[in-house]
Amino acid sequence: MTLPLALQAAALQWLTEGRAGMVVEVQSHQGSVPREAGTRMLVAADAVLGTIGGGHLELQAITRARELLVLGQGGEQRLALGPSLGQCCGGALVLGYQPLARGVPEQWALPLPRFTLDLYGAGHVGRAIVRLLAGIDCRVRWIDEREAEFPTEALPPHIEPVCTEGLVRELQATPPGAWVLILTHSHDLDLALTEAALARADLPWVGLIGSATKRARFLHRLEAKGFNTEQLARLCCPIGLPGMAGKEPEVIAVAVVAQLLLGAPHGHL
Repeated sequence: MTLPLALQAAALQWLTEGRAGMVVEVQSHQGSVPREAGTRMLVAADAVLGTIGGGHLELQAITRARELLVLGQGGEQRLALGPSLGQCCGGALVLGYQPLARGVPEQWALPLPRFTLDLYGAGHVGRAIVRLLAGIDCRVRWIDEREAEFPTEALPPHIEPVCTEGLVRELQATPPGAWVLILTHSHDLDLALTEAALARADLPWVGLIGSATKRARFLHRLEAKGFNTEQLARLCCPIGLPGMAGKEPEVIAVAVVAQLLLGAPHGHL
């Protein structure tokens, strides 16, 4: 699946290359449908990027898009998923078809990301989390001081690698309302980042990798520095949904990403 930001980037790239394409968009919907209004798919004669829900609906939309692409035309298509396509969703929708050359992808209204995250640490767990987040519509700044720990392959546009020696200073650039996830290679650095994040009242959730013992030691040190109960309540450690057994990076990553998707500020504290 191509996420909205990546689909927009691909559309702009196709325009730059002069590649013919058709933008298929769910313009409106009623009842139960696979994807909501505003969902887009990009169709060329030999490629499809994005999805409007899969199944017979998508197959028919791709076929219609390629027919219109040959004609150089746009159009609309109204579909009742049950009567028209035999799909059990039962809803109805209107698909819009617009030649890419007539559109302005840079002005597309993009859905709000599920969450914004500053992720500190590019070790095994950090890399496993990023692999999962690559397919989720969020915004991530992935921060580490070790350039060699970042993957050599290109990351999707919604994940921004930041290599800097000033990790604590980088917290000043964290947007208000973002979540902070700390899993560096150093306990001292973890503590410094936790302290800096909790000092900001506009960061609602601070996740810290570690055990209950690590949490107790950090809380003791933070209390000694004057942090109050309200500030410390924003610290989540251990991280991840409880009940998932296993300490493999991939297992931890699944538990953490599930917690983020459920609304990390309400995770176990």
